[in-house]
Amino acid sequence: MSEEQYVLLIGAMLLDIKGKPISGLDSDTSNPAVITTARGGTARNVAENLARLGIEVRLVSTVGEDETGKRLMASTAAAGVNMDYVRVLPRERTGTYMAVLEVNGKLMVAMDDVGVMRHITAEYIAEQEGLFAEAGFVVVDGSLSDGALAQVFTLAHKYGVRVCADPSSARLAYKLQPYLDKLYLAVPNEVEAVALYDEPFEGFDPDASLAVARRMVQSGVRIAVVTLSDFGLVYATTDETGYIPARYSEMVDSTGTGDAVTAALIFGILNEMAVLEAVRLGAAAAGLTLQTHDTVVEELDLDMLYQHLIV
Repeated sequence: MSEEQYVLLIGAMLLDIKGKPISGLDSDTSNPAVITTARGGTARNVAENLARLGIEVRLVSTVGEDETGKRLMASTAAAGVNMDYVRVLPRERTGTYMAVLEVNGKLMVAMDDVGVMRHITAEYIAEQEGLFAEAGFVVVDGSLSDGALAQVFTLAHKYGVRVCADPSSARLAYKLQPYLDKLYLAVPNEVEAVALYDEPFEGFDPDASLAVARRMVQSGVRIAVVTLSDFGLVYATTDETGYIPARYSEMVDSTGTGDAVTAALIFGILNEMAVLEAVRLGAAAAGLTLQTHDTVVEELDLDMLYQHLIV
């Protein structure tokens, strides 16, 4: 990777609020739970993971001029992310993601408030054109508007920059459908992957997810990775396919695992690793993230990833 290059991330920066019941959920009443807050947002999470792995990153996002936004800005900057291109807007509310987890840490249901992201317009991205010229990778998530996404792909094509996308949500996957043949790397989860093709999710099935990964490659994606929560991931390119199981001692919280996978993959690609080695790093990052309440592992570094590799 050239010293002048960096990863440009464009997308959501949120506060994550997560509730994990202690012994199951009963409707129409309050339930004992462990409730935590963490830094969140797909683009922001990938940015922090990459920064902790020693990659220079620049984040384009927006927050409100409120206490939540100030804390997110300060803590993300402290992790090593360049925040110069994050808009801080008065009279706006910083985005929030609220998740209810199952007892085992899997996501049951979530809500997000990303209205502030409407201010990352096509025009604002056009004003940041210079950022695309030296970027080694551009990463986008599903929080961007259709116009903003179109502008990202226009500028990425102009400067020959590889693009990675994560839908962030099954209901937002449709936004990426027009751009599959322009993606170098796509990292949806198993529900988002089938949503890319307007198909229902039929339940956990690594073989079915691998078939979707192959289909993504046929649609033009260079490297397609489908994350399977605590079951690992599958991947496909024009030359190879595979399944990597998850490795962890206890599943605490699945939030952020896909973002960790994306960051580790990009790290590997930028360092010219073979696809399989980059994917193995991604699986290691997922396993580490599954074992913490944090959306990003705060102690993450390359040594930790290699210690957690599945042999």
